[in-house]
Amino acid sequence: MNETSTIEDLLAEMYSQAKAQFGSAVKAYWFHPSEVCPGCQRTVDTWRHEGGDALSLNAFIYRERGVLIGYLLCEQCAKYIFRAAKKNPYQQTPLHTTIEQSLIAAYQRYMASLDA
Repeated sequence: MNETSTIEDLLAEMYSQAKAQFGSAVKAYWFHPSEVCPGCQRTVDTWRHEGGDALSLNAFIYRERGVLIGYLLCEQCAKYIFRAAKKNPYQQTPLHTTIEQSLIAAYQRYMASLDA
């Protein structure tokens, strides 16, 4: 299985879990296909984590549209969020806000391109 299909499979699983938890509030999912981190604009690549290569696959629900948006983070942003979550579990950071704003804008551009 290649890396892309694995990400798609994982995102589909995340979508199924979100549907089970949030019901009709989640209507669809979309993967942001950029190789640029939505948090800091660095290139996203694999990094060493617990003895293996890792990617940080994440998702959030764009509530206005009911879309689960999946995305990858760079190592620096992923580690920042991991550290912040240990200090303050279940608390959003300013980086989360930046990521969500960036991804909502990307999703809106994507949807507009379908209408063109």
